[in-house]
Parts: sequence; C-alpha cells; structure tokens
Amino acid sequence: MKLLIRNATVVDILSPHHLKTIDLKINGNTIEEIGKQITISDDYTVLELANLHVSPGWFDSSVSLGEPGFEERETIQNGLRVAALSGFTAIALQPNTFPVLDNQAQIRFVKEKAKENAVNVYPIGTLTKNAEGADLAELFDMKRAGAIAFGDYGKAISNANLLKIGLQYGQDFDGLVISFPQDEKIKGNGVVHEGTVSTRLGLKGIPALAEELMVARDLFLLEYTSGKLHIPTLSSAHSVELIQKAKAKGMAVTCSVSVHHLVLTDDKIDCFDTRYKVSPPLRDDFHRKALIQGVLDNTIDMITSDHNPIDIEHKKMEFDFAKNGTIGLESAFGALQTILPTELIIAKLTAGKGVFGLAQNVIQVNQTADFTFFNPEKKWLFTKESILSKSKNSAFLGQEMQGKVYGIYNNEQLILE
Repeated sequence: MKLLIRNATVVDILSPHHLKTIDLKINGNTIEEIGKQITISDDYTVLELANLHVSPGWFDSSVSLGEPGFEERETIQNGLRVAALSGFTAIALQPNTFPVLDNQAQIRFVKEKAKENAVNVYPIGTLTKNAEGADLAELFDMKRAGAIAFGDYGKAISNANLLKIGLQYGQDFDGLVISFPQDEKIKGNGVVHEGTVSTRLGLKGIPALAEELMVARDLFLLEYTSGKLHIPTLSSAHSVELIQKAKAKGMAVTCSVSVHHLVLTDDKIDCFDTRYKVSPPLRDDFHRKALIQGVLDNTIDMITSDHNPIDIEHKKMEFDFAKNGTIGLESAFGALQTILPTELIIAKLTAGKGVFGLAQNVIQVNQTADFTFFNPEKKWLFTKESILSKSKNSAFLGQEMQGKVYGIYNNEQLILE
C-alpha cells in the first residue's frame, strides 16, 4: 500500500521529528519520506484527519481473547479488530484459553489464526503445565514456536522452588518469566480490596499484603537466580517501593500496571457492580496515587489494558461468584488521558516492546511503517456503543474520556474507525 499521512504531529521521543507537524510518505512497510507538503503520484492514498497525531504503534503486554475454547467471550479475529481500532499494532496474548497455551502446538495454532492481520500477535506460554503450578511447561519448545514470555495468567506460583527453577532454566534461551503476585493463603476468600469499602459492604477483603509478600519473595528468588522477571499489574504502593529498590540494585525486573488501577478505586464497587471485580482488586486512592507516581518516576515500565473479556453468564451474577476481569482495549487511551500527559502515555504504551524483546520502531526515514493515529484532545463519553468487543464487561462505562484513537497502519494495512 502507498500512503501519504498529511499534517500529522509526531509523538515519538526517540524521533528527530518529535512534536513536529509534518507529512509522512509510506511505501509498503517503509517510511519513504518525511517533510512538509510532500508531492505524490495518483496511486497514493491520502490520510488527513482533524488534529491528527501519529506515534509508533502501541503494544499491549496483557490481552486475553478466549479463542481457543472460549469463543463466546472473544475470537482472535474480532479481538484483533478491536485492538487495531483501539490503537494497538501489537499485543501479547495471554494463555488463559481452553486448552491453555502450554505447548508448541498451541502456540503455533494461535499464531496461525492471527496471520495476515494488521495487529501482530505475540503469544505468552504458560509457565507450568495446564497452568496448574505443579510442573514446568515446555518452555524452550514454546520459545522456538514463537512464545515471547511464560506465565500462568492470573495465578500465582505458590511453589517457590518451581519459580526458582523456571528463572534458572529460562537463562539458557533468554526466557522472560512472568509471575503474578498474589499469596493465595492471605487472599483467602477475598473478592475486593481490604479497607473501609469492603467493611462497609460486608465483602471479604484482599489486603495489599497478599501482593507485597509475593513481590518480595519473587525478588529474593530473582536475586538468587539472576534470571529475567516481569511482575504484571501491580496494585500496591509498597510493591512499587520493593521494585524500585530492586532496580536500584541492578536486578533484571520489570513491571506493569493496568489502566483501571491507575484511574479507578474501590469506591466504584459501592453498587456491587461486578464489572469492577478484577484481579488484583481495585484499591483505594492511596495506592492509586502511588501507582501513578511509579509511572512518573519510571519504576513502572509499562501500562497495559489487561483486557479480559468475560461472558455475561459468568459476570452478571452475585459479586462473590462472578469471574474477575474487565475489557480495556477500547477505553485505554481515553481513560489514561484524564490523568497523565500524552507523551508519557505513548512512552508507556510502547516501552513493552523492548521488555519483551521486540523491535522498537522510530518515526524516521527508512524505518518500518508501524503507526497509531489519534486525536489527544477530543472529549467523549464511553458508552455501550463504544464497545467493539463481543463481551461487554467494561469498568469504564459512563466515564468521560479525553483523546480519541483513529486507528493504525501496520503490515501494509490501514485500519480506521
């Protein structure tokens, strides 16, 4: 495809064109020319939109799509369309399917299903067989098949020795281990953050300690093994402090935070609305502000939507029994724009590529054409009509948003709203 992007403001801190309004001439997968008032032949498509901004394509480090096994929640094809229209040109696909992605055949299956899409799919394999936490899965075989990391989505590895062995084994092939931090014994039957809201509503609480104990343990194991560790979706202020100290020691640890933990608090569950039941739970404003500070000072490496579609039969029920999870792709950018500056958001939505060993594109001549298009100033309301996913379990329904995504260009495909 031949494309001319007209009058676009570049948001890319690594590019010499950062914050400049220019034209970009694209030929196939390559940026052919950058400048003012570029002339083109008739065979070029021209893209010119109101207050158009362009950045390197965004990467989401935690996306669940259901297929195979839970197609009623989401399919790969529709999920990738949702990702594209939400501004993401690449996603890390979580292994919480049925069967789970715990061997090379399953990794190859999802990669084949995702072929020829505008959005690149990078599967995460489970760390343990069947994600049961008992035995290591076929990590090296999955790595060769295309898995970029290994972790049991939403499940902590309670066996410390197993995580130790995983961190040691992964060093043989530069494997990245993901460890979800939650002590199941401390969590118990908890369903929300332990605090004033849980007490007032009579719901069993999950203390921040449940996360912090596991973060501390995992960091001790990392220091002992010298492996590579990623800790996803932090929710606790002390967890941020622990990781900050580990990084100061030079340890190879990275971490992420979800959009909903940066924007929302446990006050939302006052009406027992299960759309706000997530794991880890939404916490109070003290923790939320600490997470934002962790993003600002770069302790937290990346922001994820933690997109997790759940069908209505498992979501619209009593709070104690509803499944955890919220969809988040469609609302990610608009929600973040209400609390963080645009340049920082883009940096945190692209930084994950480096962490997961993927190529990081820069907007300059002869580089790969991999773009996200957006208007950072448009205000809008997130409604049911805004949801493109098959599942509708969004924690952001009714929220005022700022910043609208137009679409993406990647793999020689232009996808626009």
